[in-house]
Amino acid sequence: MTGLQRLASSRAVKDMIYLSILMEAFFIGLSQWVAIVFMGIGIALFLLRWWKDPTFHVKRTTFHWAISLYLACSIISILVSPDKMYSLTIWFVLVIIYFLTYVLISQNVESADQVRYIALSLGASAAIIVAYGFFQYFFGIDTSEMKWVDGEAFPELTKRIFSTLENPNILAAYLDVVVCVLLGLFTNLPGKRIRIMLALAMACTLACVAMTYARGALLTVAVIMAGYGIIKDKRILAAIVVLVAVFLAVNPILLERMSTMFTVVDTSSEMRIAMWESTVQMILDHPILGIGGGAYSLVYPIYDTYIVDGSVTLVHAHNIYLNYLAETGIVGGCAFLFFFLGYTVTALFPQKAMPDNFSRGMLLGLGLALVSVALNGLTDDVLYNVPSSMYLWMMCGLVYVLKEKI
Repeated sequence: MTGLQRLASSRAVKDMIYLSILMEAFFIGLSQWVAIVFMGIGIALFLLRWWKDPTFHVKRTTFHWAISLYLACSIISILVSPDKMYSLTIWFVLVIIYFLTYVLISQNVESADQVRYIALSLGASAAIIVAYGFFQYFFGIDTSEMKWVDGEAFPELTKRIFSTLENPNILAAYLDVVVCVLLGLFTNLPGKRIRIMLALAMACTLACVAMTYARGALLTVAVIMAGYGIIKDKRILAAIVVLVAVFLAVNPILLERMSTMFTVVDTSSEMRIAMWESTVQMILDHPILGIGGGAYSLVYPIYDTYIVDGSVTLVHAHNIYLNYLAETGIVGGCAFLFFFLGYTVTALFPQKAMPDNFSRGMLLGLGLALVSVALNGLTDDVLYNVPSSMYLWMMCGLVYVLKEKI
């Protein structure tokens, strides 16, 4: 065995790969570029191990065929993009980053203890994001000029937090994921002290969701927690009813905003409906190859019947299902959705019992978190955001590890 082979198969390289995973998990929501750097380091070490370690073999994951089909369709769709170089750049910079995040997790994480430390790394990052959200809310950040609220429909709403993420809706969708993972762990981990800590963490995270005033995310987390309470534990249902009542009682603006959830009293609701109609027409006109990966902003003006303003750029369809079907075609879009929703079902309905409480709670939490992405995706393309997609592919990798390796 050569020196390079001994290095590739050494414990030190495996530990460095795992450390890269921990650092990526910690920084995704805090600094996506730092997270990408750590992901790149981990992949480089993984490739060295794959190339030189004769004892290491890459494994086929649960939905490898769906991932392969999606990757193939997404790169083929570049051929029909109105700006091929732009779409090619998007494919290399984004799609490959998401895929490599999944590879790093699924091929290198081997035990429940490793998943536990990844969860702790994600949790530490979430604590910082939530704390910064509270700071924004209480120490004054006026978002009235950021066009996140229809000022005519909600004149009193001038403060929506976004913490370290791009905007309130993205933050709210991320916080829904955090709440769901905490719920899974809360219902499975024993010990009064740890359950109290998890309950307090959930309450703080839910309060942070309320501070975003993101209607879709608020409804999503309420439906998930209430649904789980009805099916599994009525105490969870009672807790969510009390929390909702408290939040609405102390914040009348939140009550007013939630009351418009299923109306078109503000421009954001009207715009979404118009965009969905236009996107459906895109899909009908380009069913095979789509319009090109990342090309939605380039093609939408052709189908625009609502804004009709060349100075306004709309970068996604505010619906993950329509967006993927439009950009990569029906086959590519369905392949991605099969991968994403397949892991959702896998996490919620595992075919084998988990060996310990943490693994059981984490798998349930990840399943509920993926459900939250699926529901939030009905009214917003939360996966257009880079950290959100990195989280999604990381969660799917963790589901694979918990289901197949532990």
